[in-house]
Formats: sequence, structure tokens, C-alpha cells
Amino acid sequence: MVTVVNWARQHGYRVRPRGMGHNWSPLNLAPDQTCAERIVMIDTLTHLNRVEIDRGAQPARVTAQAGISMQDLLARLEEAGLGLAHMPAPGDLSLGGVLAVDAHGTAVPALGETRQSGHSYGSLSNLVLSLTAVVWDAARQAYVLRSFRRDEADCAAFLAHLGRALIVEATLQAGPNQRLRCQSNVGIAASELFAAPGSTGRTFASFLDKSGRVETIHFPFTRNPWLKVWTLTPDLPSMVREAATPFNYPFSDSIPPELTDLIRDINLGDVSRTPALGALQYSLVSAGLMFTASFDLWGWSRNLMLYVKPSTLRVTANGYAVITSRANVQRVVHEFVSFYQARAEAYRAQGKFPVNGPVEIRVTGLDRADEVAVRGAVEPLLSAVRPVRDRPEWDCAVWLDLLTLPGTPQAEPFYREVEQWVFSQFSGEYALARVEWSKGWGYDAVHGAWSDAAVIGQSVPNSLRYGQAADSAWDAAVAILNRYDPARVFSSPLLDRLLP
Repeated sequence: MVTVVNWARQHGYRVRPRGMGHNWSPLNLAPDQTCAERIVMIDTLTHLNRVEIDRGAQPARVTAQAGISMQDLLARLEEAGLGLAHMPAPGDLSLGGVLAVDAHGTAVPALGETRQSGHSYGSLSNLVLSLTAVVWDAARQAYVLRSFRRDEADCAAFLAHLGRALIVEATLQAGPNQRLRCQSNVGIAASELFAAPGSTGRTFASFLDKSGRVETIHFPFTRNPWLKVWTLTPDLPSMVREAATPFNYPFSDSIPPELTDLIRDINLGDVSRTPALGALQYSLVSAGLMFTASFDLWGWSRNLMLYVKPSTLRVTANGYAVITSRANVQRVVHEFVSFYQARAEAYRAQGKFPVNGPVEIRVTGLDRADEVAVRGAVEPLLSAVRPVRDRPEWDCAVWLDLLTLPGTPQAEPFYREVEQWVFSQFSGEYALARVEWSKGWGYDAVHGAWSDAAVIGQSVPNSLRYGQAADSAWDAAVAILNRYDPARVFSSPLLDRLLP
């Protein structure tokens, strides 16, 4: 790795690591980049996949190279009786990619739940105890390997580096593996689930309080979302199916002919079929849960939290993390869903259907240093879920995603409208919006995502400066990353604009 990077610097090349490529945003490469632009791609999956687990440490820890897939890493942890509090739904992610963009699943402590040692409710970047990166050494005038401990100030910029660094290996803490029960429900109306704050009944916040692990998938122009609730359950309940392997929703892993026909028609310009597409997706989920006996599942965390395969329908998505307090989660989801539904109906009245995929909502904790087993641990400076120092009552993040088929007419102006509302609505009064690095953001009404100079140059940096000390915010992270890569070997066109 060091030899390649030094050769690249000497010959005017950039170096980009290749993982699974499961990422919407062009942090690694621009869509129109070619070989003529002097880029060396490093296949991390083939060459950086070693794993070592130390169960005797307190807490247990795993040292893994950046190319190991999350599916393989989680399997190794499970064999050792270890696991994570939450994880992204796809297994086809590399550890390096996960740590670059502070990837996450969905989990906050249920009411009365005590966090187990080694676990964190923040992003997976918050699990890092130390990491090894290829960095510039001014004394040697060369790039070298260097390890950073979690209590070192400069480590804070590498914990979620967005691809502006090259991480070779990381040591993460891990906790005892947990048995979960995952219950799906497709019978609760969105009007009840996303009701105004203070409402009684089966609200999003009520499930969050009871179980702490909640996700909703709401298909367009349908009445009831697909609600998934994971609950800590040590023993197998009666009449519940045990899941011995991950990916237990086969109906969502393939595309049946009737769905293909609708997608084809929409791609060919008949966007009026969008409501039918939403209804069919809801019907496939409802029937699939019944015929596969997957309404109610029980098993180890990996087997219940990994459920997206590469064969799942591929869509594009925007993404935002709204930092707020547990007390205001219901308000956030109510206001967002109400706005989205009103705008979607307004577009439909004009014969336009810019979004034909579901709305997905999850909730995690923040990247709290006190959940890390290192005294004096630093917070990830660029993490979307970094705590806001001046607002200690904000203790969680609501993740909001809108999915649609690539190339859908009017998607760009619609996504821009949603983004402008999100930044305006959650601007610091009771919540603060930040972008989800791996998804779509920075929308221009014509050119689409990652195009709006004001969002890239002002809104995004300011969201991570908000409420932080000047010497430990966005600008500090940029300075650290630039110091360890002054030749910008580890950069891309988007990163040149985002982190100049």
C-alpha cells in the first residue's frame, strides 16, 4: 500500500480504494472520470481482509483490515459470541467503506435498557479504538503507515474521513452478541404511526420507547408502512420462527415479472403507474411476510439485522440525519412525513410522480465518547451523528431517506425542495439537519445531487460547526486531513469541493 501511494505521488496519480461500491455519493470517483485522469484503484477486498479477535480484552475487540466485508466480519464475531448493537442492513459493505461514511443501522436504548460494555448506539465509526492509515511524513518526505489511538486528537478526523484518507486497518470494540426478536407489522396506518406528538396509540415513538430498534418503510401512495421492530429477547418465544441465517425476506431480494413490468413502464415515461408500483410493493411485502413465516423472527443480531442483498431492487436515495432529543422524535417524523405527503400529492395533481420508492426512517444514538472503552476518546469530527456540544439534550438522530428509480422525471427538483425544507425546518431550534454522506444531498434542480455550491460550501460545513468549539469542528478536520495528505493523493472531484 505504501509503495503504491508513494509511486502515485511521484507520478501525479491519485489513489482510490475499491470496496463493495455500495454507495450513492461520488466520494470515491466522479461518474464521468476516466483512466486518462491518472487514478490507481486498489482492490481492498482481495488484499486487505485479515481479521483477529481478542475475546479476553475488556471489552472484547476485533482488529480487521479495511477490505473485509461486513457480512464476513459479523459472522466471525458471532462465532466468538460477539456482536454489534446495530448494523447497516446490507452485508455487501467493506469495513473501510463503513468507517469512511459513519455507517449505521437503527438502535437507541429502550426505556430501562442498560448499554452493554463494548456496544455503542452511535455509528460504527464510534466503535474504533485505534486505526492505521497511510499518511504523509514530512520528516521522511514520503507516505508511511501510522497508527492513531482513539485518544489522539488527530484521530478524530480519520474516524469518518469520507474517503479523504486511506485506512488500512482498524481495531474496534465489540460487545456480547444479543438475541433479538424482529416483528413486522403492515397493519398500522401512517396517520397513526406518524401522528402529531402527544398522540396516543401505536406511534413511532411508542415503539421506540418499548424496543429501541425501529424502522419504517412506507411505499408511495399506500396507507400502511412496513414497520419492523427489534426487541432484546434472550429466549425463543413460543410460536416464533428462529432465524439461523441472515437475509430472511426473500420476497424483497428478487424482482418478480409483474414488478419488472411496472418499472419498465415508468422508465419508458409512464410515471402515472407510480401509485400502482407502490401498491404492488406493499402487496408483495404483505404476502411475502405471510408465506415465508417472517412476520415474527428470533435469532442472533446478525441474522435479524442483515436483510438487504445485492439482488434487491436498486434505487437512488437522498439521506439526512436529524439530530434531536428522544422527546422530539415523534415531532420530527410527523413533520417530515406530513410535508412529504403534501408535496407528493401536489405533484400528483400536476401529473408528476418524482418519487416511486419508499420513505425509510430509522433512529440511532450519537457518537458519544463515553461509549468508547478508551479514556479521553475523541469524537469523530465529520460524523453526521457527532454530538452537539452546546445542546447536550440532543441524544439521538432520526435518519430520513426517500428512494426513487434513477432517471425518474422531476426527481431532481423534488429532492431539492425536500432538502431545502429539511435544512430550514431543522435548523437548530429543536433539531439540526445534517447530510448522510453515502446518500444523495446538495441537490440542484437541473443537475441533481452533489451540485448545489451553497449546500456543499455552506450548509453542510455549518451543520457540523453548529454548537462546537472552533478548534474542534469542520475546519479542524479539514486541516488535519490536508496535513496528512498535502499532495491530495486521497481525493476526488467531490472531495476537492467539499474538503478543499
